[in-house]
Amino acid sequence: MKNFRIACLPGDGIGLEVMSAAQDVLQTAAEIHGGVVFDFTNFPWGSDYYVENGLMMPEDGIRQLKEFDTVFLGAVGNPKLVPDHISLWGMLIKIRRELELSLNVRPARVLRGIDSPLHSPNDFNFIVVRENSEGEYSEAGGVIHNGPDEIAVQNGIFTRKATERAIRYAFKLAKKRGSKVTSATKSNGIVHSMPFWDRIFNEVAAEYPDVETRSVHIDALSAFLVTKPETFDVIVASNLFGDILTDLGGAIMGSIGIAPSANLNPEGKYPSMFEPVHGSAPDIAGQGKANPLGQVWTASMMLDHLGLPELGAAILEACEEVTGEGIKTPDIGGTSSTEEVTAAICSALRKKADV
Repeated sequence: MKNFRIACLPGDGIGLEVMSAAQDVLQTAAEIHGGVVFDFTNFPWGSDYYVENGLMMPEDGIRQLKEFDTVFLGAVGNPKLVPDHISLWGMLIKIRRELELSLNVRPARVLRGIDSPLHSPNDFNFIVVRENSEGEYSEAGGVIHNGPDEIAVQNGIFTRKATERAIRYAFKLAKKRGSKVTSATKSNGIVHSMPFWDRIFNEVAAEYPDVETRSVHIDALSAFLVTKPETFDVIVASNLFGDILTDLGGAIMGSIGIAPSANLNPEGKYPSMFEPVHGSAPDIAGQGKANPLGQVWTASMMLDHLGLPELGAAILEACEEVTGEGIKTPDIGGTSSTEEVTAAICSALRKKADV
């Protein structure tokens, strides 16, 4: 019997509802498997915690998280209570940086029963590997002077270590999939960091002669994800470019509310963190309208990471069976509640186990 300790951070808004839903699905999967136990510990950190304590999470929060096998995050943010820059940097970015979650991995694919806004989605299925620790989201820079002479400087930081780590991970991932890697670049306009990125990409590519490669400028790449997304397998990108491409990936799937992600510590020094891409949606919190698919798909990715890929695949197949039957929340054209979709996924899992 394998026991996995999972730190659950429901966060704010619909995060509490979709976290509960995903826990129900994981518990059902564990019962079916018979050889695993998921030990959930819920932490009440987030905007309400900030109002009471002046911090998004306790000062020893990172130390607490390091004791777990994985971190499972719902959604963080409530601008009516806490400014977005405080909630983001006080919790999500803090966890990513201090647990050294240097890679962000987000899949995008057509799911049965969910209409893509694209006229011809052609069953696209790609993964974006995003460098998650530096790049354009560096804190280096500042603002000087006042009035008409005021100047803001934002420095992008690209190290060989982090750049090569992301690119190499993308190639290893592609070897398990369609053996194609596309690099997102902009070396014709960003004259230092992007040629540096391109050079390291080409160096790593030389080690994988059986993997098809290409470099595409980010503006053209964004257009290609709309016009011919089925041509992509693994895309590797810097922090900002990856952020943009993955939101676009969620949009062409039919809703950003169904998109999952993994924040990985590739060396295994600290636990990795798994979170859906959607926000906390406080406007629909508590109404039973929250779409649990993003959190449940994220749970599937978490199981892959924990060495349970067959169980993760079973969960995703159950999700597709449910959406294919039209059991969906209003955001993707259905009339079902959060609880009804969750119950249907659990039921589909049990039926698969009985076959």
